[in-house]
Amino acid sequence: MNNICKKRIILFGPPGSGKGTQAELLKTRYGYLHYSTGEILRESVRKKSPLGDKVRDILNRGDLVSDDIMKEIIAEKFASIPPQEAFILDGYPRTLPQADDLARIEEKTGIKMDIALYINVDDRAIIDRVSKRRMCRDCGCVYNTDTSPSKKEGICDKCGGALYQRDDDKKEAVTHRLEVYREQTSPLIDFYSKRGLLKEIDGNEMIDSIFKVVERTVSCP
Repeated sequence: MNNICKKRIILFGPPGSGKGTQAELLKTRYGYLHYSTGEILRESVRKKSPLGDKVRDILNRGDLVSDDIMKEIIAEKFASIPPQEAFILDGYPRTLPQADDLARIEEKTGIKMDIALYINVDDRAIIDRVSKRRMCRDCGCVYNTDTSPSKKEGICDKCGGALYQRDDDKKEAVTHRLEVYREQTSPLIDFYSKRGLLKEIDGNEMIDSIFKVVERTVSCP
């Protein structure tokens, strides 16, 4: 972390914009912890609790989880974070009320976010990218039938589990998710711009090219 100045990152952008990939690169190369709200919600679904069943139905429709549920999840997470820990908040906030909730959580815990990285990608590219995504039922490993297919079709290279397409990765659901995103999440661009935290990154480039920009953005001058 010697050359990294931005230690607490809000990472946001359209579904399928590559947020998780960039977060994983930061985690691997610089030791960031990666807090993905999407994975937290999917874990809840896998537990088949009453809350998990409710979340499953919401995700399958391609809708957003309620602000109250997300606030509870994030507040618990921040309460467990050591003050100097470097981490990425991936997928939250997604709405202006959630951004206000996060600001209050920051005030309460004293854990302030340093930067809001916005990865912007064309809708057509996102629909093509996400509709080709496949996930392992057992270990959660993610593949793409075009750019990163498994060695054996339908079988995970890592654990041998079955690959499947999530309902919210199907073309119709992706299209709806993008509509919801543009309506509810894009106002965050203005929200964080006014606070001097926003940095927009072109997510239409290749993964390595995007990451070079991310590195420069979070590095010390």
